[in-house]
Amino acid sequence: MEDPIIRDTTVDALERRLRDAIIGGRHPVGALLPPERELAASYGVNRTTLKHAFVRLMQAGLVETRHGVGTRVRDFWRLGTAELLPSLVLRDDAWLGEIFEVRRQVGTLIGAMAARRAAAPDVLALREQVAAVRAGADGDQVQLADAEFHRLLARATGNRVYLLMTNTLLGGYLPVRQALVAPFRDAGAAADRLRPVAEAVAAGDEDAARRAVETYMTDTEALMRAGARPRARRRR
Repeated sequence: MEDPIIRDTTVDALERRLRDAIIGGRHPVGALLPPERELAASYGVNRTTLKHAFVRLMQAGLVETRHGVGTRVRDFWRLGTAELLPSLVLRDDAWLGEIFEVRRQVGTLIGAMAARRAAAPDVLALREQVAAVRAGADGDQVQLADAEFHRLLARATGNRVYLLMTNTLLGGYLPVRQALVAPFRDAGAAADRLRPVAEAVAAGDEDAARRAVETYMTDTEALMRAGARPRARRRR
């Protein structure tokens, strides 16, 4: 089955162009963006479309709007949080490499802690999720089921911060998942990569869980990089 065609809306396209202009420095940190009417006209959109794009940029932490003042570019390198990751990944593939690095490091910690702390319901949920991965009908379903496994693994640590960190990393990865679907086209193979993690957690073996997660992360990263469709590279 081929990957679905994604059709950008006008808001999507405008958000992407404004995001690139901000991160690329065309609109410097601290600068006020041009008045809405002028900015909308320069991009050939109406002000409603511009306002929708502004809402997304505010949610990403790139701008702030004050009544009577206007929309200003935030110092996102100093004040920004991991919520910016999806925007940065969509702009520059190099960010994926940095996400992969953190994914490996944090993932092994989560695996070991899950093995130490997981309760019986956690183990059951992990095993059931491996089965859900195996039952995936296509690459996208398998990929999303795999992502849910990692949320369950983080939840098994009993540390909610690990769960939020996992959500953050997935938030940077999932928007571009269609280009990284290679490890998930074979549902059985994807499930087999996760099964050792679930069983090491079930056995309470921290070292085995750490090794299993590291193997999983290394193998899937290699498959993602090998199978990734080239995208236009943009400057930071």
